[in-house]
Amino acid sequence: MEKVVNEPLSLSESKEFSSWGWPEIAPRVAPEVRVLLEKILAAQNGNAISLEGALRLAHVEGDDLSGLLVAANLLRSELCGNIVTYVVNRNINFTNICFVGCKFCAFSRGPRESDTYFLMPDQVAQKAIEASELGATEVCIQGGLPHGLPPFYYRDILRAVKNAVPAMHIHAFSPMEIVYGVELTGMPLADYLSMLRENGLDTLPGTAAEILDDDVRHLLSRNKLSTAQWIEVIRTAHGCGIRTTSTMMYGHAETPQHWVRQMRLLRTIQDESGGFTEFVPLGFVHQNTLLFQQGLARSGPTLDEHLKVHALARLLLASSINNIQVSWVKLNRQLSQLCLQAGANDYGGTLMEENISREAGATAGQYTSPEDFQSLIRELGRVPAERNTTYSRIRLKVPLEEFSAEESLEPEFA
Repeated sequence: MEKVVNEPLSLSESKEFSSWGWPEIAPRVAPEVRVLLEKILAAQNGNAISLEGALRLAHVEGDDLSGLLVAANLLRSELCGNIVTYVVNRNINFTNICFVGCKFCAFSRGPRESDTYFLMPDQVAQKAIEASELGATEVCIQGGLPHGLPPFYYRDILRAVKNAVPAMHIHAFSPMEIVYGVELTGMPLADYLSMLRENGLDTLPGTAAEILDDDVRHLLSRNKLSTAQWIEVIRTAHGCGIRTTSTMMYGHAETPQHWVRQMRLLRTIQDESGGFTEFVPLGFVHQNTLLFQQGLARSGPTLDEHLKVHALARLLLASSINNIQVSWVKLNRQLSQLCLQAGANDYGGTLMEENISREAGATAGQYTSPEDFQSLIRELGRVPAERNTTYSRIRLKVPLEEFSAEESLEPEFA
């Protein structure tokens, strides 16, 4: 049956955008928005439009928003094919003791609180062994910043994990932790990062980015590293041969202008170094945070904001950062499915042990099994595939004969 397109589309109720094609929605999109979207689609490049054009897209509503989502999904299919990837990994948060005091965090504890914990390197290594036995190819290691941390504690974690599980990919230490490690050791940043790499660091999480605007950062946390420090750590890591992810936290005190400027900044860094493996939008989980309780933030992103941010990322980062991940633990599974139809192509990791979002009030759980990922991806009519951390190896998890010959399977498979 031909879809009727003369009624306004209500994203919050019907969520029908996922079944629309560009020829169906294009006539309903404002001419200036349609021109911007078609420029990106034709070039498959987010640089095809100006900053002003990108800001216009960040403020779309109604049918124009539907057009944004449909265009992002179309571009996703052209750049990434119909594969949705995931990685089998384990989160290891080695301590919840932290002096930074971020108002958006409900995970950290003061040193005298009753529910604090601190893992020694051999305990982290034991968790990596357990992860390996469960099929994990990656451990993601991050933690709070306690006073009095042994200067080479991060190095010692790397050594312990690599000695215990040599083949395990170690994705560890946010730029905030790197800055702290530099302060503890007194080493130059490049030397410190090189030392970590030599002792087993494979990739670096691009977390602690939140919003890369110092006015917003001051509101979120007065003790957090600055925008310039975050950029310096990332650029230096890329220069040392350490690839990183990139992130942005949205749905608190920021504006759409912040989204656009951050995505364009990340694109600039990527065009210089090629060091980013992916972009991960992180929706603000507000329930248990001081930021929300003190009235400094809205109550997390709306449905439209979730979808818009993922779609903007696909469009504005096109040809630069082509892997857009959904953070299922923050979004929940239903919303993750929608965002995968609005431009995203990666489901993230199994996690096995997620604490930070859960403490803030997220209810999606701590673990999604590979089988669950495969089932969810097949519900979308897409091809599930397990990947490694850097997307350099991808293994299909569904027989190809289940999909039509017309399915686009762009990446190479190992």
